[in-house]
Amino acid sequence: MSLLGASAPDFSLLDNARQAVTLESFRGAKVVLAFFPAAFTGVCEKELCTFRDALAELNGLNAKVLAISVDAPFSNAAFATKNNLSFPVLSDYTRATVNAYGVAHDGFAGMPGYVAAKRSVFIVDEKGTVTYEWIAPNPGVEPDYAAVKNALA
Repeated sequence: MSLLGASAPDFSLLDNARQAVTLESFRGAKVVLAFFPAAFTGVCEKELCTFRDALAELNGLNAKVLAISVDAPFSNAAFATKNNLSFPVLSDYTRATVNAYGVAHDGFAGMPGYVAAKRSVFIVDEKGTVTYEWIAPNPGVEPDYAAVKNALA
């Protein structure tokens, strides 16, 4: 189910300090939602560090980055600290948001019953509409960062 052109599902997720962050609180800015499968894994680390390194450019395009995984806020906090991530890394430990965005990865890493986030990127415009959507064909594939920047420009 594509969300392109639809209102982005709002959420309230805990950040690294266990404070609630809502998508609605970013209204008026473009938001890059970067869903990732698991903290402390190679591809996820590379992806989020790439967004970290492009943050000034993305902010210049009136865009904010929010990273989302199903990992606990404690794990996300350690992951963010290790990688010097200056954008929020949010915990969807209930899996409500990955389900709302259609990016729940059931049986992740061959573990029956374990649900992670599919690696995916959504761009939400200033009014709350999804204007870009990319979902990885498998967890080892990184997003096309140039395409994300072009979609924001």
